[in-house]
Amino acid sequence: MRNKGKEMLSSSSFRFKVMFISIICLVIPATLTLFIYNYLTKDTIKEQAQLNANTELTIANEYVEKLLEDMMYITNFIQVDAEMNTILKRKIKSAVEQTEEQKYQQFLDDSKINKTLENITLVGEKSYVTILLKNGISYTNYSNSELDPTDLYMEDWFKELNNIKGYETVWIRSQPTMFKTEKPINPYQISVARTLRDESLNIYGYVTVTIMENNINQVFENMNGDEDMILLDSSNHIISHNNDSRIGEQFQYSNQLTEENSSNIFRISKKDYLIAEQKISFTGWKLVSIIPYKQATNKINGIFNKLFIVQVVSFTIFLILMTYFLRTITKPIVRLGNVADLVQQGNLNIRSRIQSKDEIGRLSASFDQMLNTINDMIRDITDTQERKRKAELDMLQAQINPHFLFNVLNSIRMKVMVKGDKESANMISSLSKLLRMTISKDKEIITFQEEVQIVLDFINIMNMRQKEKVNVEITIHEETNLIMIPRFILQPIIENSIIHGLNQSAGKIIVNAEMTENEVMIIVEDNGGGMDEQTLFQLKRKFIHSNTLDISTSKNNKGFSSIGISNVYERMYMTFGEEFKMDIKSELGKGTQVIMSIPKGGRRPNVQSNAS
Repeated sequence: MRNKGKEMLSSSSFRFKVMFISIICLVIPATLTLFIYNYLTKDTIKEQAQLNANTELTIANEYVEKLLEDMMYITNFIQVDAEMNTILKRKIKSAVEQTEEQKYQQFLDDSKINKTLENITLVGEKSYVTILLKNGISYTNYSNSELDPTDLYMEDWFKELNNIKGYETVWIRSQPTMFKTEKPINPYQISVARTLRDESLNIYGYVTVTIMENNINQVFENMNGDEDMILLDSSNHIISHNNDSRIGEQFQYSNQLTEENSSNIFRISKKDYLIAEQKISFTGWKLVSIIPYKQATNKINGIFNKLFIVQVVSFTIFLILMTYFLRTITKPIVRLGNVADLVQQGNLNIRSRIQSKDEIGRLSASFDQMLNTINDMIRDITDTQERKRKAELDMLQAQINPHFLFNVLNSIRMKVMVKGDKESANMISSLSKLLRMTISKDKEIITFQEEVQIVLDFINIMNMRQKEKVNVEITIHEETNLIMIPRFILQPIIENSIIHGLNQSAGKIIVNAEMTENEVMIIVEDNGGGMDEQTLFQLKRKFIHSNTLDISTSKNNKGFSSIGISNVYERMYMTFGEEFKMDIKSELGKGTQVIMSIPKGGRRPNVQSNAS
């Protein structure tokens, strides 16, 4: 038998072997775990049932205490409120015959007390408040047709009020309802009473607060559990229960109540019951719940049944997932084989792209790297051929020597000057300088002084092209002449000022360079048309959100060209880094100002390069 099993496993597929071993390793531990779990959780079930009963009772107790605390709050408020006590004491001393002013004061006092009673009973369950003074005056938040307040003097519990001390309270357990409109729907009421005392601790009045017993019973009915909840007084008489006929009776299982805030299991007629109790501290009453023990453990037992079902379902899902993962493990190998076949057919752009970190993943990565290397070698050979052809073309183009153009321009300038046209000769000279600086590849970084000379040559040419001339004022700190900057930094800004700011009309451009302790400030300002606030706002917003300045040309050509300014910003940012700052200020009709700030310790001139 054993040999047969070994032979069957050896002849089976790798997938079957993994699945069979996984099932064995899963079923045996799961079965043992479930058996041990059921054995060890018997006591836990009992503890959990008691815990659940206490939890439900605690929740109900909080609601009941809230109702009773609201009643206490009303009595406390009436007893300690200074204004109300002053009015009530004045009522005790009021004379039979009163003047008109006294009658009016009495009317105001009555209104204040009635308003106060109304306000303190707005929140919470409906309650009936009665204030009785010893001279027969009474205040209520209900109509006298409901109940004559003096009827309270006839109640047995009212006699106890004269025997209590200070702020002591008398809690009156459930009694037949005294309010006419409540009797048909609420047969019982619960009350709390307290005395009102003056500075000499003499009683001058009484206050009672009453709610319907049904308010407490409603709390029991709203609980989610199946417990039978009962409110008992200190002598274990029933105060509130869902069966009205039992109210006032002695609780039949009083001997099972062992201690405060506890639970117990007792047996009646061969049936176990779970009883729990919690005390309401400020009344001396207690809340009790009774539930059949089997019913109390139904939910917990149901959890264990569900746990068994979950384990079966989990086992089934595991088998499905295991099959899926086995296919996932073998799928990369199949994928790698298919890629190899396509490569063999000449497709060098295909890749396996297997991302796993196991041996198959490493093999796939090596295979893809080999294909990448082959493609790189092919591209290198292709690029080499292209560069070779381009070099041959450059050699042909280089045969036209730029110096030849400079010499021709100088010859033209000399002939023009000989004929007496100095203005045209100067223009040709400026053009020759700009052309030489543009074509030169050796001077990417120049001094600020050289950059200013480029600007002067450029303005000279522009003034020759335009009907109206542009005046330029240059104020430069002596030390700034040696600051090294990329070439053609000021020229695009000046060009924008002439074309867009001044609209190719007469105007003034001011170039100012100042040296401070930490930075060099370069300011280019014109007195042209400027920009409106919206255009300027959008422009500055792009300064904040992008390292590359992108200034759109306005529709009326009164802004800056984005191409030239963006190029200036990018080259200056690449040269000086984050320490370079650039800003544009403009007002419509008042011109535009471009401000650039570079670090004082920026690039310095190289003597050898300048000499060259």
